[in-house]
Amino acid sequence: MTAPSTFGLSTEARNLHWLLSNLVEEVPGVHSVTVVSSDGLMLLSSDPGHHRAAKEAGPSDGPKGSSADLATIVSGIGSLTVGAAKLMDGGGVKQTMVAMDEGSVFVMSISDGSLLGVHATPDCDMSIVAYHMALFVGRAGHVLTPELRSELRTSMESAQ
Repeated sequence: MTAPSTFGLSTEARNLHWLLSNLVEEVPGVHSVTVVSSDGLMLLSSDPGHHRAAKEAGPSDGPKGSSADLATIVSGIGSLTVGAAKLMDGGGVKQTMVAMDEGSVFVMSISDGSLLGVHATPDCDMSIVAYHMALFVGRAGHVLTPELRSELRTSMESAQ
């Protein structure tokens, strides 16, 4: 987990860290997961193995390697799909999936405008990934208050 230690965090923050770690560890094919606030800031990230490799690759990989990259991608996809939905009078965006030759990216809305993003293998079972994302959103959506978002943002900033 690339997120900071959960020592000193509130129970709600520790629970969200646990849910995020559990999503990566329990769902086959999931590489990394991030939660991004409605204003595009990374609140939570779990990136087993890739963070270390990104750091070793060099300084051009960004401040946190692939964790920051995934957060940026999730935020961009979220903005793009919300804009598209408005243009098409499609209502709210619930989930977006991008399938690529070498991977998949899933983005799901959380009730407060935050986004859950998942990077997975190309051969992952999309229905299982989507199901577990929906479970996370259901559990996290009601506790992601402005106070908790601020606490998570602060903990991410202090980990840099």
